[in-house]
Amino acid sequence: MFNPLQRMKGLPPFKEITPANMKEALDAVIDRNKAHLEELLAASVHYSWDNLMHPLAEDDNHLSRIWSPISHLNAVANNDELREVYNHCIARLSEYSSELGQHSGLYQAILQVSESAEYQELDNVKKKIIQNALRDFKLSGVSLPEKEKTRYRAIQQRLAELSNTFSNHVLDATMAWTKHFPTTEGLQGLPESALENAAETAKSRAMEGYLITLEIPSYLAVITYADNRALRQEIYTAYVTRASDQGPFAGKWDNTRIMEELLALKHEKAQMLGFSNYAELSLVTKTASNPEQVLNFLTDLANRSKASAMKEMAELKEFAETKFGQSDLASWDLAYFSEKLKQERYAVSSEEFRPYFPENRVLEGLFEIVKRLYGLDIREAPTEHVWHESVRFFQIFDEFENHRGSFYLDLYARQHKRGGAWMDQCMSRFRKSDQVLQSPVAYLVCNLNKPSGNKPALFTHDEVQTLFHEFGHGLHHMLTLVDYPDVAGVNGVPWDAVELPSQFMENWLWQEDALKLVSAHYETGEPLPPEKLQRLLKARNFQSAMQMMRQLEFSLFDFRIHQEYQPAHGGRVQQILDEVRSNVSVVPVVPYNRFQHGFTHIFAGGYAAGYYSYKWAEVLSSDAFSRFEEEGIFNPETGGDFLHSILEPGGSHDPMELFEEFRGRSPSILPLLKHNGILVEEKP
Repeated sequence: MFNPLQRMKGLPPFKEITPANMKEALDAVIDRNKAHLEELLAASVHYSWDNLMHPLAEDDNHLSRIWSPISHLNAVANNDELREVYNHCIARLSEYSSELGQHSGLYQAILQVSESAEYQELDNVKKKIIQNALRDFKLSGVSLPEKEKTRYRAIQQRLAELSNTFSNHVLDATMAWTKHFPTTEGLQGLPESALENAAETAKSRAMEGYLITLEIPSYLAVITYADNRALRQEIYTAYVTRASDQGPFAGKWDNTRIMEELLALKHEKAQMLGFSNYAELSLVTKTASNPEQVLNFLTDLANRSKASAMKEMAELKEFAETKFGQSDLASWDLAYFSEKLKQERYAVSSEEFRPYFPENRVLEGLFEIVKRLYGLDIREAPTEHVWHESVRFFQIFDEFENHRGSFYLDLYARQHKRGGAWMDQCMSRFRKSDQVLQSPVAYLVCNLNKPSGNKPALFTHDEVQTLFHEFGHGLHHMLTLVDYPDVAGVNGVPWDAVELPSQFMENWLWQEDALKLVSAHYETGEPLPPEKLQRLLKARNFQSAMQMMRQLEFSLFDFRIHQEYQPAHGGRVQQILDEVRSNVSVVPVVPYNRFQHGFTHIFAGGYAAGYYSYKWAEVLSSDAFSRFEEEGIFNPETGGDFLHSILEPGGSHDPMELFEEFRGRSPSILPLLKHNGILVEEKP
């Protein structure tokens, strides 16, 4: 029978892909790759780039092309049938990956290439791929005794299963909670856009009135604007207890045991490979040298920021009590009164800017910024095969009309779609053996408000920042000039540097000239009034120290649970989180808060013992942008240098070397502190 995944020539035929196609295609490509590997190893005794490394890259690319739409559909169009097939696929993929990583014959063959005379003649990209491969073999247990190899493979497969289950639990718990309102009674304070969204949500489920959910646009609107304190408490409780032993669905999708097993298995794997703990193992593929460097970095940032954060919290408490008589400020009050304080201090409300950030104007402005910086044109291109009717497709061309890459844009929140925002790879840049160039294609995914009635999708400034962030990742993936997927774009980039291009893009949303490009009233087309624009810019660092401490809390918690794990004592997840909070948190936290049970970044994503990467890379992104502040935010020469030094090399070079090439020096922490408005006295 015809299987569209096995006949793919270009973009994935999403409308034709079924769960049955997925299993058949993945099994077939893995079986084919395994057989081909043995043929390659048997065909020669003198291995080279051409007779080993390039054919392996072709096989990896073939597998990636099939796995990408399967993984993507699981994230954006999840259902029970797909889930069952995905579980099979993830197990098969994990098994295959472990087998490859422990294949002694392949390891020896690549080692032979690295020690050959030909190796010295290879370019730096190919050398980097070979060195990364040898490193990854060691991290996959290639040198372990056979019994331990078997155990390692079992651990890897179980880790994949657990991560997938963790993510599914969070999604199920998020979708399970809703609250229906026949009228707007009880929803006072919610802005018009939130009410329209709630009405659309109810309508989509064949209900009258308004439906509140835990999807981010709905949750944030209620927790920030609802005058109904009991409703804020109810939705907060449901949100922070998702997939846990607490809250309205206590125990139903509880991730407690999954977290414990994940930590235990990661620790066991690290020790098998000769590391004291998983944090040490994690840093082998990052730019940070050792755990002490990471902890010192995070602690230093916390020490520099805590006084400012405590001052911000004290101001919020005083404001709530003085202006509203609210003396017992609870967790579900923070966003609400913070928004009130922001409005009073700067006459700025996040919602008042929505009419000025309609979807198409934001995209036009974003594309114009990219054009001014890098000389690139972005054009929408119709494509028949998308996974949802709201998905759009775009192509990128340089000044010589060379096609540089393409991307799908999936902006709106909906049922059966994973929360959050992300960039993922549909295809990587690859120069095939017939010299045909496979251009990179990205998925850019957000969970924003959808159009309502006759209104286009309208975004807050924060939501536009989220889009810019993911677009920065997308540019890193799509603008690479490296021809081998292993180190093209974001691939091969150390995890604590991969956020540099994404955080870098956010900076333009705090520049007056750039904001004018992305904003215009959706009805009149009038620009953002100068006084509104100035109020927005002045409010940039509102509670920025509190936000800094929040991110440091997450980072320290993540790193410590992986560094301090002891089999005799278990994960001590809640205990370590409580300890971290006692040192760095400045906001009240209720005892039943189970934030960790929904922390998909570290338990179901790639950020385990690596969440610190956001702050680590933000030092780089702030410092990189400071050069634009010095030379002009649209300076094409500076933009060209960033393109050539940071975006185009992808993972083919050490990121610190690339940064120093662009900046002319090693990174400084001062621009980060300046951009966050955190005043510190420099140490002599």
